[in-house]
Amino acid sequence: MKTAVWLYLFLFVAFFDLHAQYPILTPFAISLGAAPSFIGLMMGMYSITHLPGNLIAGFGVDRYGSRLFIVFSLLAAGVVLLFQSQVTDPWQLLVLRSISGFVLAFLSPACLALLARITSDLTEQGKLMAGNGLVHTIASVVSPAAGAYLVARIGFTTAFTLLGWILIVTAVLALFFIRDIPPAAAKQADASDEPDEPAPKPQSKGKLPLEAAAPIPWLIYLLPVALSCAQGILSFELPLLGNSQEAMMTTGLLFSVVSIGALVTLSMLFLNKVSAFQRTLWGSLGLAIVYFCIASSIPVPLTALLLLVGMGKGIVLPALSTLLIELSGGRRYGRTFSILSVAFSVGAFIGPLAAGHIRDHVSPYYIAFLGLMIAVSVLPFHGSRLVTSRTFYS
Repeated sequence: MKTAVWLYLFLFVAFFDLHAQYPILTPFAISLGAAPSFIGLMMGMYSITHLPGNLIAGFGVDRYGSRLFIVFSLLAAGVVLLFQSQVTDPWQLLVLRSISGFVLAFLSPACLALLARITSDLTEQGKLMAGNGLVHTIASVVSPAAGAYLVARIGFTTAFTLLGWILIVTAVLALFFIRDIPPAAAKQADASDEPDEPAPKPQSKGKLPLEAAAPIPWLIYLLPVALSCAQGILSFELPLLGNSQEAMMTTGLLFSVVSIGALVTLSMLFLNKVSAFQRTLWGSLGLAIVYFCIASSIPVPLTALLLLVGMGKGIVLPALSTLLIELSGGRRYGRTFSILSVAFSVGAFIGPLAAGHIRDHVSPYYIAFLGLMIAVSVLPFHGSRLVTSRTFYS
């Protein structure tokens, strides 16, 4: 478990660094003369360039392990931030954000695959995924406000330079302290748990089955597309509340409210006793309702609604990772999580791009609501059937 501890530590630093940029990128682009539609394009390009990186990571992680991909992703992202601190034109920022999107695409599938390989026990894997969500959330609670505070005190250039060096140092430390678990070793560990005669039912300890699993239906991935589309819209809209230093601080605090909501539900450990499918389904439905309330401008404080958004994310994201582990049959974690990252990237491209073009006519949060409702409507026809057919226990 030392690998998990080190991985959580470096993930905390990486997530802190990356989330600190959320409230300051839009004001930075505006200071360079970018229009809202261009900012939507920039955020979309950052996400769409994830796709080739996700695909490469899917096959590479299964073949070569996770460690080198994690180190490369952090190191390259830090170097890009150093260049980003010197840009003077919106198009330069667009190019650098596109490169950053590509190099960071390796980080999530590599980390999730490494966490999944630490143990073959389904319950323990679920706890590790919840731990990943908890680390992510704790980092994102304070980082948006910290990023806005940094810019207010030292300016955009120095803030991006500092964040870049933090990522570079983290990459160097990860090279020495993260112990990889090669796919071959994971397979041998699984083989040692396999009984002499195949059994139609899983072992009582919750080990993942070793028989070949049926392919995961592509429609399952509509949900991460919808989730990231909604998050992309939220990340686009909140910074446009204003460009002043006071507005940046307010935006940073609003992002922190979302993270606090996620931290609340991630701390409710009893939720792990509910099946991953049920948590994914009902959590996503709740998120859709909250986004509809935001779009409808109901007389409820925005901070309260954002807190509910965070609580929904805290339920859905770790449950979705656990659900995909169940559906994968215990094989090809790298490819499974790379496809998940591709789905997140597609949604994150659609969200801000659409928001930048329709926000003058209709609330972009309606898109978030519709996307989530479509995904929730499709999920019961595939997810529950597959989980039941593989006789998993939560």
